[in-house]
Amino acid sequence: MHSENFNGHSMTGELRRVMVCPPANAGWNIPGKAAVWRELGFQHAPDFAAAHSQHQILCRLLSESGAEVVCLPSAESLTLDAVYAHDASLATDQGLVLMNPGKKNRMAEAKAHASFCGQLGIPVYGEIGLPGTSESGDIVWLDSRTLLIGHGYRTNRAGIEQMRALLLSEEAQKNVEVLSAPLPYGPGPSACLHLMSLMSMLDERTILVDLPWLAVETVELLKGRGFRLIEVEYSERATLACNVLSLGRKRLIAIAENVKTNQIMRDAGFDVRTFPGSEICINGSGGPTCLTRPLLRM
Repeated sequence: MHSENFNGHSMTGELRRVMVCPPANAGWNIPGKAAVWRELGFQHAPDFAAAHSQHQILCRLLSESGAEVVCLPSAESLTLDAVYAHDASLATDQGLVLMNPGKKNRMAEAKAHASFCGQLGIPVYGEIGLPGTSESGDIVWLDSRTLLIGHGYRTNRAGIEQMRALLLSEEAQKNVEVLSAPLPYGPGPSACLHLMSLMSMLDERTILVDLPWLAVETVELLKGRGFRLIEVEYSERATLACNVLSLGRKRLIAIAENVKTNQIMRDAGFDVRTFPGSEICINGSGGPTCLTRPLLRM
């Protein structure tokens, strides 16, 4: 099922429709919700005004690039993490696959995505259920027929197997190869280390990578498939330099604080647009890809 309304299977096609969840809709301005920032792994108490301003700049960049920006409505069930709209669902050519996040406070987000996207005419194709866990921050389309899924604390083996079964079904035309990428222990289970913390697709042949943190087998896989790997400036690892959103046609959105990495990408031939991410990104450990759920690329 291909639709002019939605699709998936690319992280580098021209972005035409994208869902975001503004900080207000995720309750950043509600004292009771903001009070649990420590338990959710934020670095400090949220500054709603700064986060709102930074998110608005991101949305303006998305609109100026030609994308239709739609906003996930607020809901009582959503927590601060809902601002990172990428993680709770995966867009495919058949519809949304709802995730079962490894972070328990995020489980309600998938239902919110399903309800809102249903109103946009985007069906639910499937969902990941226990014992499987899965978050889309661990899922990277290398091309339209190859899905690389990070195996770590947020996405487990059962979740990967369920995704493989969904994408090898008759309805999905059995044409997607699902590969697993082991993730490092890193800072430990409480930290948010997704596969997309370590690699971002810049175009069809180029990947921005945090090379020392990728598994040997993952690096060999990428090199074996002929990808050009560009390394981030490692002094900018903590400010999420490796998390970059492709708009298609060599255009990227990156966090303004990562000056050196952004220059590396410009030197490699990319048009890098930036927004300040101190509050909306770095505080909660979610970059521009995390803040966006692409729904249609051309």
